[in-house]
Amino acid sequence: MRFGQIFCLFCAFISCSLVWLIYHSYKPSWFSDVLECRATVTKHVTLDLIFPVGVACAQPSVHTSRQDVSISTPWSAPIVWEETFDLVVIDNIYKYQNITVAATVFALGKYVRFLKDFLESAEQHFMVGYPVHYYLFTDLPNEVPEVKLGEERQLTVIKTPSLKRWQEITQSRMGMIEKLIEEKLRNTIDYIFSFDVDTKFHAHWGAESLGDLVGVLHPYLFGSSRQQFTYERRPESQAYIPSEEGDYYYEGAMIGGRPDKVYELAKTCRMQIEMDKDNQIEAVWQDESYLNKYFLYNKPTKVLSPEYMWHDEIQKPDHMKVVRFSQVIKKYAEIRPNT
Repeated sequence: MRFGQIFCLFCAFISCSLVWLIYHSYKPSWFSDVLECRATVTKHVTLDLIFPVGVACAQPSVHTSRQDVSISTPWSAPIVWEETFDLVVIDNIYKYQNITVAATVFALGKYVRFLKDFLESAEQHFMVGYPVHYYLFTDLPNEVPEVKLGEERQLTVIKTPSLKRWQEITQSRMGMIEKLIEEKLRNTIDYIFSFDVDTKFHAHWGAESLGDLVGVLHPYLFGSSRQQFTYERRPESQAYIPSEEGDYYYEGAMIGGRPDKVYELAKTCRMQIEMDKDNQIEAVWQDESYLNKYFLYNKPTKVLSPEYMWHDEIQKPDHMKVVRFSQVIKKYAEIRPNT
């Protein structure tokens, strides 16, 4: 073999090694951003380059998959609906990364009655096939039901002080999420979701929902004008949004994303809640009001359609092909301590 050929082979080897090192060194930052942009509306792109060897998928379409709903925000974040993602493609991407997901749920006082249905339905539908760690905040740890969890899925119960007003329970969640991420989760999990406990999963909720910062559209106000949104309209509140501003109205019963992004959201909302409390102000919809203020100026990188947060008392419209998750019907006078 001539010296020139040997030199060429040596150069090729060095180049491949450098590519491999760069890929594995920086994948957690830039690689996840690529996935977020590409993994949701997968029918618009091809992902062969980042697939494990041997994975074969149908060629994506270049046409919009849904004509009856918007599938993208004005800032180009995906809005996730049924028929806007290919689950086989997405699972082959995220399972290759070996991700772990945390899920927080708050069951204080009489709300503990909803916990069994929440956990059992989550085990059937939420991030099935992925490692999931539930973190349960409750003041009644002895009343936590026994629920059989799947492989690589676990539950941690966190004893939480009781509160007299349901508004305080709602507003205290941001601080609990902030503290949990700061003390335990920052470097141990890849994504986190936070849920209300008076809810139930009905159908698949998987990796198509993952993103840096994830919000869900409120089912009652989806498609309404910003003047109809129930934002906090008092200028003296830290949650104030002027009537001429606003993109969407987001449901406060679910937030998600990368732990660092959710940490910043929770910390900001907690600080604003405390500032208003010092001034004897309580936002019109508690933590949901501060969440909507945060999302207005810190845009979600992925938006989940009302499929991912329905309300059982609402009749399902034609554009809703599936209900994946919903708030269950209940009598608030029976479960809220100060109703």
